[in-house]
Amino acid sequence: MTAPFRFPRFFVTSPAPCPYLPGRQERKVFTELSGPHAIELNDALGRIGFRRSQSVAYRPSCVGCTACVSVRVVTNEFESNSSQRKLVRRNDDLEITACRPWATEEQFQLLRRYLSHRHPSGGMAGMEEQDYADMVEHSPVNSVVVEYREPTVGDRPGRLIGACLTDRQADGLSMIYSFFDAEPGARSGLGNLIILDHILRARAAGLPYVYLGYWVKGAARMAYKTRYRPLEKLGPQGWTLMADEDLAPAIETSELA
Repeated sequence: MTAPFRFPRFFVTSPAPCPYLPGRQERKVFTELSGPHAIELNDALGRIGFRRSQSVAYRPSCVGCTACVSVRVVTNEFESNSSQRKLVRRNDDLEITACRPWATEEQFQLLRRYLSHRHPSGGMAGMEEQDYADMVEHSPVNSVVVEYREPTVGDRPGRLIGACLTDRQADGLSMIYSFFDAEPGARSGLGNLIILDHILRARAAGLPYVYLGYWVKGAARMAYKTRYRPLEKLGPQGWTLMADEDLAPAIETSELA
């Protein structure tokens, strides 16, 4: 007998400094993803702007502010531009594998180097190995870690240079967290490549969307998300195409360049 669906209970966090807009406070509404209907609940909440973190689904619920906007790429209508096509060709030697959500030491060390170069003072900078394992392995939904490696040499796997924790939802792929080699001399554009690969993966799987999380207009660290078009945003009227004024050329020095 199928277990009855229980309407989730929602909670609200205490206000905290906003990581994107100086001088503002952020607040989140969240609920636990558990029980036999966790996958269905996550799918439903994802369509109304929630994101997953371990076994919790959350979204911003800030007093007097709606700057954080959920965005998703329409995969069947996406057409790569010349720069994106060059990036894919330049990295066509990489070996890409969707692995079960199991944390490895190699992944964690790559994450630590990524955080030290890109987000040294961010909220994840002090993440320990167990924290990373919890992030990857405590998933009540259909998740994978997509690994990006340099070519295999002999019987030795190539060096890991990128990874993304990804959820497969009913209508698309949700990119939970990606990280990559950001040290001097590393391949350029790896963050963008990971997004492009997910768009192609979703299209091949017949999934109409790739969810990129939240976008904040005017926040430089979010500008890269407008490179992938057509891009939809979630508003009071549901999902709609983003306006041209929002899709100004992204700054090439943003965090995924």
